[in-house]
Amino acid sequence: MKAIRFEQFGEPDQVLKVVDVPDPVPGQGEVLIRMLATPINPSDLLVVRGRYGVLPKLPATPGFEGVGIVEGAGSGLYGKLLIGKRVAVLNGAGGNWAEKVVIPAIRAIPAPSDISDEQVASFFVNPATAIAMTRHVLNVPRGAWLLQSAAGSTLGKMIIKLGKREGFKTLNVVRRREAIDELKALGGDAVISSSEGPIDAQVRSIVGEEGVKYAIDPVGGETGSQVFKALGDDSHMLVYGLLSDQNIQFDPRAMISGKRVIEGFWLGHWMVSRSKVKSLLLFREIFRLIRDGTLASDRGQTMPIEAITDAVRAAEVVGRQGKVLLTFGK
Repeated sequence: MKAIRFEQFGEPDQVLKVVDVPDPVPGQGEVLIRMLATPINPSDLLVVRGRYGVLPKLPATPGFEGVGIVEGAGSGLYGKLLIGKRVAVLNGAGGNWAEKVVIPAIRAIPAPSDISDEQVASFFVNPATAIAMTRHVLNVPRGAWLLQSAAGSTLGKMIIKLGKREGFKTLNVVRRREAIDELKALGGDAVISSSEGPIDAQVRSIVGEEGVKYAIDPVGGETGSQVFKALGDDSHMLVYGLLSDQNIQFDPRAMISGKRVIEGFWLGHWMVSRSKVKSLLLFREIFRLIRDGTLASDRGQTMPIEAITDAVRAAEVVGRQGKVLLTFGK
């Protein structure tokens, strides 16, 4: 079969190659899945660059999520019951950028027939992160402001729509001024550009000198540092990425005296704390919110795995619409 692999960490368009590898064989409690499509997520590219929190042994194949058809199973009843079903492929170890993959059967989530391959392929990482951060960790109440940077991303747009649905207000930070009107039209209550002055000063001009109580940041560096400065007393900030590859700088005295909490969020760790029942209920809720458009991913380019170099370049174009999906020929 064909798979996308890299033998050393580096720039994705330089180190990723399509190679022929043996077909995988499912073991006990595992299923064999023929992949249909898989998205290119920022986390996938961080793995390739060697900048993700957990890195694979090389050579490796990227890809944490996707959609496919279960074609075989090892020993175990549940896996055999999945044969022939279309599933969301949750591959915590990576490896979905291949024509066939093997994963634990419990990580193959049967997909409703009325949801497209494109939506099932991106069913987990962004939707689950949006729900987990806003509902479960921050528990943003109705009427409160949530400040988010990188608001023009797929996840940022989902959080805007989730805020409109659940009654919290989003204060959205973008780099490009051209993105402001788009996010306002989507339902963003306020949108500011980091190119037009310090984030914290712009935030306080909107919400008042008390600042915001809830914030999320995937950027770090100067952006994350200014987001922290925009926090008021008794506030909570989640850091769920470090796209800038720069550390957040903050005054510990502001954290101590103002009871400001800054916390890291990693979806994989959060999911481990969920029971199987709670995880199934979460999956059901995600599919429901995809149906009504709240957590639906914007449709982006679809490209075959043979075009991986062009695909990873397209995935990092500033202002692109939707995720780039890799598709498989057989």
